[in-house]
Amino acid sequence: MIFVGVDGCKAGWIAVHRDSGSTPRNSSASPSVDIFPSFSALVDALPADATVAVDMPIGLPDFSQKGGRGPEALVRPLLGARQSSVFAIPSRAALYANTDDFTTIEAWYAAHRRASEVAKATSDPPRGVSIQAFGIFSKIREIDALLIARPQLRGRVFESHPEVAFCRLNGGQAMSLPKKIKGAVNPAGMAERKALLRRHGYEQSFLDRAPPRGAAADDFLDAAAMMLIAGRIANGEARPFPDPPLSDRFGIAVAIWA
Repeated sequence: MIFVGVDGCKAGWIAVHRDSGSTPRNSSASPSVDIFPSFSALVDALPADATVAVDMPIGLPDFSQKGGRGPEALVRPLLGARQSSVFAIPSRAALYANTDDFTTIEAWYAAHRRASEVAKATSDPPRGVSIQAFGIFSKIREIDALLIARPQLRGRVFESHPEVAFCRLNGGQAMSLPKKIKGAVNPAGMAERKALLRRHGYEQSFLDRAPPRGAAADDFLDAAAMMLIAGRIANGEARPFPDPPLSDRFGIAVAIWA
């Protein structure tokens, strides 16, 4: 089996992967790191038995309740000061309110306003779209469209979240330091997470390597954490929030795994 951890990045998607015969716990060999321009290219490059954990919401509601789809409200209390990293995802209609590529900042803000209008009309209490959530709409749609078109992938691709993953890997203790401060990578927070990943078998030299072009250092570290969650899922050790998972109207599972 192949375990794959994935995070979105500027160039598309960054994947940290290795096979189950050379996991960090029983091999000094480094995992592989690759950049893929699309999520479909990523899954098509993998064998049929690969398990993928990705830092991206999967499964979209038709109507959004307070706190988001459901998983978000369950995992936030685990994270203490890190809970702001889990933001609510609005309705499918809001996600698809505008699917154009944006050539100007004015068009981007106009699309954000339109998505917020649709989100407010499809939520109770009415709630707009955060800038953080809107920034990843295109990537959410990319996975959503793929899982609708290719339902056989639903048993291989699972949603996770880096801070939830770090918390679970740390014995239920949330990270004490933020990974970023005012949008910039926080070296102390990165060091804290690297130390945790080392305890789970990663080599320091691997964690300290420069990320591939088109990915940031925190994208790389998050993908590394996602790979460990993929292994936990494949081995039956991971837990979904909620348990059992919810499902959207297409039958796509709605849960954060860790």
